[in-house]
Amino acid sequence: MDDTKNQHRKHHLIEYANGKSLAEINGTVEVPHGKGFWRTLFAYSGPGALVAVGYMDPGNWSTSITGGQSFQYTLMTTILISSLIAMLLQYMAAKLGIVSQMDLAQATRARTGKALGIILWIMTELAIMATDIAEVIGAAIALNLLFHIPLIPSVFITVLDVLVLLLLTKIGFRKIEAIVACLILVILFVFAYQVALSNPNWGGVFMGLLPSAKAIAQHPEIGGITPLTGTLGIIGATVMPHNLYLHSAISQTRKIDHNDLDSIRQTVRFTTWDSNIQLSLAFIVNSLLLIMGVAVFKTGAVQDSSFFGLYDALNNTSMLSNPVLIAVAKSGVLSTLFAVALLASGQNSTITGTLTGQVIMEGFIHMKMPLWARRLVTRIISVIPVLACVAMTSGENTIQQHTALNLLMENSQVFLAFALPFSMLPLLMMTNSEVEMGEFKNRGWVKVCGWVSVIALTFLNLINLPATYEGFGLWSKGTSDVLAYITIIVILVLLIWTCVELYKGDKRFAAEGKGFGQHEDQLKNAAEEIE
Repeated sequence: MDDTKNQHRKHHLIEYANGKSLAEINGTVEVPHGKGFWRTLFAYSGPGALVAVGYMDPGNWSTSITGGQSFQYTLMTTILISSLIAMLLQYMAAKLGIVSQMDLAQATRARTGKALGIILWIMTELAIMATDIAEVIGAAIALNLLFHIPLIPSVFITVLDVLVLLLLTKIGFRKIEAIVACLILVILFVFAYQVALSNPNWGGVFMGLLPSAKAIAQHPEIGGITPLTGTLGIIGATVMPHNLYLHSAISQTRKIDHNDLDSIRQTVRFTTWDSNIQLSLAFIVNSLLLIMGVAVFKTGAVQDSSFFGLYDALNNTSMLSNPVLIAVAKSGVLSTLFAVALLASGQNSTITGTLTGQVIMEGFIHMKMPLWARRLVTRIISVIPVLACVAMTSGENTIQQHTALNLLMENSQVFLAFALPFSMLPLLMMTNSEVEMGEFKNRGWVKVCGWVSVIALTFLNLINLPATYEGFGLWSKGTSDVLAYITIIVILVLLIWTCVELYKGDKRFAAEGKGFGQHEDQLKNAAEEIE
């Protein structure tokens, strides 16, 4: 009777879900035990690549290249610090998933009430859709540049990537990881090749990695941005909330024995290695983008920092910095490779964005949709503002159209500022807790770095809201500031509510013996009895 009901439920588009995170792939990848370091690392490699994609998506490109064009290598230190913070946060997210056997959305929902769970779900969905807008714009422009398809048809074609997703769901998660890793290598090769041809000042590059007050100065203002604005743009484009939810889920794809502490320790160790290696590649890609802005183009040459403008600049020999680049640019190779990398970046983000959407829907509101249906719904919603932007600027000149798309992409990131604190704070509080994590709780230095990072990122995201609201161009400065401060107050109230519920949830778990800490004690006692 129960089997009949389950079979019937499979035909429903939306189902109840309150089981393992991404149950179809949870614990499906075999890993070796007692083998060599490299063989074991290879088995655990993959989830880090899916996470790293979010740190090199189209939203990162213009901020890094524009930062290089405007301020030379000054903002290299911002990229480095952002990458180190990302490594710290992703380590905590993966560890939470492995140890608690819940993703970040499930773990948060288990410790908070239904009302707060729905609010957090809506907030995170908006952040994912905002990220998806950047992917739609990037992929549509890449199709336009490579195949000369008009923008509106290109935008509609991006909806068809749901067919790619359908195909990928049939081939197995390990192969998806391999495809994503290959696309990352394509992006890395393209920018490494272009930077190598430009022969940058490597001394300046390494000096730029050193922390400097220049990176957060409010002057000079070049091209409408200051170093501080550039720093906020890079940070905002780098650390994104959906990556924390994603990593806490896909870190559970490896098959381990949760009754064996050594097996858990191995998984945490090698998952951390995988994450840090892949995020180091993301750091290199973002650094190459900034170096491109400095070394590939003549200083101040790129006036149009949109993807169209960068593509045209790679074709325009008068904008390039040296004879080697000019000779290669005449063949069209530089611009074509740029468009190919843009398309690869968009497709990578498609895979990760869809998986993350499923994670938060199941975790926060216990609902489940087929991946293709979920992708179709979110992509159609994300396409609407892009189509509206293209249609509204169709009568304007080319530069105005490109600027409008660029502004839409940048302004869509405002939801990331809303959602980021609500993923970072629960993550830090839960991984700091001995009740939740046992011996895997954060060490002292990790706690300190975690709190500094969370407070700093939250502060920077919130303090930039007034300027972001003004950037919409919909209200006067006074009205924009009032709306921004109201938003900040609402966010702070919600953060306090979240902290209170998480604290109560931790106490409840301790009283009920639900946390991993109690389970760990049982495992250690059992091991002592055997000895």
